[in-house]
Amino acid sequence: MDPAPWYAAGAFRGSRGTTADAFKAASQAAVVLARYRGAAPEDEAGSRAVIAEVAAAVGRVDEGPAPSAEEQRALLTVLLQSRRPDLGFDLLMRVGWVDAWWPELAAMDDVDHSKEFHPEGNAWAHTLETFRYRKIADPVLSFGLLLHDVGKPLSEASGGRRFDRHAELGAARARTFLARLGFDDAFIADVSFMVRNHMMPAALPRLPLTRSQEVLESSLFPLLLELYRCDESSSFKGLEGFYESCAAYRSYLRNVKNPYRSADGKKMMRILFER
Repeated sequence: MDPAPWYAAGAFRGSRGTTADAFKAASQAAVVLARYRGAAPEDEAGSRAVIAEVAAAVGRVDEGPAPSAEEQRALLTVLLQSRRPDLGFDLLMRVGWVDAWWPELAAMDDVDHSKEFHPEGNAWAHTLETFRYRKIADPVLSFGLLLHDVGKPLSEASGGRRFDRHAELGAARARTFLARLGFDDAFIADVSFMVRNHMMPAALPRLPLTRSQEVLESSLFPLLLELYRCDESSSFKGLEGFYESCAAYRSYLRNVKNPYRSADGKKMMRILFER
């Protein structure tokens, strides 16, 4: 049974009475959409229609006191553990939740992308699209996907780069966002690592080891590659670059285990001294 139409059909039509009612209605509807809608590609149009109907029923939820950090953290975590987080976030954006209480995310909706590289839409649309390609609901990966481009609204064009230093700026903004919601320091550090380094896998086949080894040695690097795969897939660029980066990483792992080669694959001279 798909419960989302039940929500749209009447469960939230009387939700405009109080801020608390609207908050509850919006958060519950977002979770139901994220968990139960959109399993099949042909269901996409129906999911968007349900979102529009639920948004109209709930109304705006951006007035009154903010939900507690604990409530926001719980909602964010549940959405990102669900099958289709993008549907829940779409609803929350429409009813004003994201603008009111997650402005770091809302700012991405004002960042236009080049249609040549991102025909899927602006930075917010691109972010939501990445979840369509996620294969595992790992928390660090999921929060990394949500926040990987959160620095773009802060960045400026420089030297042919439209969003110069957006990864570094995004890592700092991700830290602030997650800390405000009460996530623990270790988790914040892991997500910040993902955001700060999300551009590195694309350059991995061409980077000297002196610039990449510290990141390659991290236990999070396989998740960083998965983020890169989702990022590339959502922009319709194809996965050739992803496969090249995977090959470079496998080569690095082989070389690290080989006592006769350095980590970058160069042969090492081993001299044996005997008495």
